[in-house]
Amino acid sequence: MIISRTPFRISFVGGGTDLEEFYRHEPGKVLSTTIDKYIYVVVKRQTSIADYKFRINWSTVEFRNTIDEIEHPIVREALRLMEIDFPLEITTFADIPAFTGLGSSSAFAVGLLHALFALKGEMVTKNTLAKLAAKIEVDILGRNIGKQDHYAAAYGNFNVFEFRADGSVIVEPVFYRPDTRGALSSRLMLFYTRVKRDAHEILTSQKSKTVEKMSVLQGMKELVEPLRETLSHSNDLTQVAELLHKGWLLKKSITAEISSSEIDEYYERARSAGALGGKLLGAGGGGFLLFYVEPENRAALRESLKDLYHMPFDFDSAGTRITYYDQPSL
Repeated sequence: MIISRTPFRISFVGGGTDLEEFYRHEPGKVLSTTIDKYIYVVVKRQTSIADYKFRINWSTVEFRNTIDEIEHPIVREALRLMEIDFPLEITTFADIPAFTGLGSSSAFAVGLLHALFALKGEMVTKNTLAKLAAKIEVDILGRNIGKQDHYAAAYGNFNVFEFRADGSVIVEPVFYRPDTRGALSSRLMLFYTRVKRDAHEILTSQKSKTVEKMSVLQGMKELVEPLRETLSHSNDLTQVAELLHKGWLLKKSITAEISSSEIDEYYERARSAGALGGKLLGAGGGGFLLFYVEPENRAALRESLKDLYHMPFDFDSAGTRITYYDQPSL
């Protein structure tokens, strides 16, 4: 049995420029990090006397004898891509529900591939895991999503990802002092809106407006380097709040589906309670709101958004990893 643990991500600035509609014209750029909330993928090779070749436990339980019969799209295409044709059981557990703006499907794809490679006794790089996970979701399944989530989940920590026209991705770690990481952690708060949404649908609308909104996306991309500079060298982290706020205003202007009157109300309520900046994570429409707030105002912010779920978190620095490995003879 193999267990992989893969983190969810929060994207700070540059989101949307990881879509091909943007980076085929000019390089896209995103700055993101991962948090200590994870999806766990368990894979176990079964004996040949199992009643069914494949058992997949997700929101439903599938019993299948061929890969083509499997309904879970990522599982089906991952098994096909890796040419796995032996009896297998796959189970997942997650700290956070799907469709909440933290890159859950991409984290699952990365974690599943990591576990399957380990099951076959193969060690692969984080780059390979991210590249193959993106291939499954974007190229094979044709989902209207970008590639930043796959790379964030695979690498972990703070990174700048650059997306190039030839499909390659450049990964640059963001260098920071330990006290900067601690100070930032104490100033960021996550609130769950309890609204789920399918990123595929929202990003379909965004992709159709990419050419029209190219200048807006360029403006979002231009926030990446100032944020990197702030995290690496500045003692004044309020610039983080300002950049988040600028990015959120730009993002909202792409399509009306990104925000809503309800989300706008939460955002303004948070600002009135002391939040200096923030954004809705993911494609938009629901999920988690991220806010930057000074420590002395955290209690006031919690009170102002008491109808939402406050989720404490810290940063993850490891990315996807194998947490349990046991290969008994069958």
